[in-house]
Amino acid sequence: MSKWFYMNLVLLLMAIWQVVKPFSFPIFSLPILFGLIGFLLFLFNWTRNAVFSTIRNVPERKTKIKLANLSKKVMPYHRWIGTAALVFILLHAVFVLHWYSFSFQNMKMLAGLLAFVNLILMVLTGWWRLVKPTGRMRQIHLRLGISLFFIISLHLLL
Repeated sequence: MSKWFYMNLVLLLMAIWQVVKPFSFPIFSLPILFGLIGFLLFLFNWTRNAVFSTIRNVPERKTKIKLANLSKKVMPYHRWIGTAALVFILLHAVFVLHWYSFSFQNMKMLAGLLAFVNLILMVLTGWWRLVKPTGRMRQIHLRLGISLFFIISLHLLL
């Protein structure tokens, strides 16, 4: 298995911990609910990176074929899942801003804003790759995904 599977699992556990902390569980507020749904959609899409990494590193051809076929089944929905993640994160941001208002002193909000801008760019590059697929755009999309992964980690830790 790829190191990304383990890193994704750690990030998922961090998110679950943030949701089930005594302050929010068992009653979910709307910002938490929309944020969690958007995060899960992002993580579902981002796990494809772990699958591709595993395909590159696993020596067994059978395993590579199985993972490639699984990834091929998900690919038609990849852009739509990413766009849905963006919509849910937008709703998350709207509810957070409505209930708490924006503050430049709040590091969690700044990390969330940075993650939101990164997610917008990532969705735009994903759709742009449909129009004009280039290796450079693929690299930009991948690097945006990697940076989004770490910004979300920071957002969850703060």
